[in-house]
Amino acid sequence: MIPVAIDALVSVSTADAIAERVEDAPAKPIALLLGTSSKTASGRPNQFYEARIRAAAELFHDDKVQGILVSGDNATRWYNEPITMQRDLIAAGVPADYITLDYAGFRTLDSVIRAKEVFGQDELIVVSQRFHAARAIFIARHFGIDASGFAARDPEKRHLFGVRAREVLARVAAVLDIVSGREPKFLGERETVRLRDGNDDAV
Repeated sequence: MIPVAIDALVSVSTADAIAERVEDAPAKPIALLLGTSSKTASGRPNQFYEARIRAAAELFHDDKVQGILVSGDNATRWYNEPITMQRDLIAAGVPADYITLDYAGFRTLDSVIRAKEVFGQDELIVVSQRFHAARAIFIARHFGIDASGFAARDPEKRHLFGVRAREVLARVAAVLDIVSGREPKFLGERETVRLRDGNDDAV
């Protein structure tokens, strides 16, 4: 029952913070775009990935955010989520000047904490599917970040059951990480996020 209770807590406590339509999304300095592979294990396009790219680009084009912080896994020379996402955001009309890359977003916890501690952002909108954005917001609030979310479109329902089941376990792990004081794998030097108004958000 504990995993079920934690899952419900994360969903209920963040429900009113996640917008489904871009017009309902609050204006924030940046969007934190959470990474995932652009391909599935079978080599097909990943619908989760494609929806996140569209959602982040939509926020930018609708002037809801002034920059996008792309946070993903860059574990090997052959796998680089931030670069891939940057390429597809540019293809969606987002200028490269307003895309900042975080190469050490190995886990959602890492992405959220690094957004504040490395990139100096204490106010942001998380871009991912609703179930994932809820977990990221839950973590962000614990670390004093004013976080809301914009829900990327879910893929076909037949792809969701297994993912949603894993999310229950991920939420339990997130709570354990918070309780245990787990830190990101890497922090490092402060970095600057460039915003569309032409000014650097210096950190």
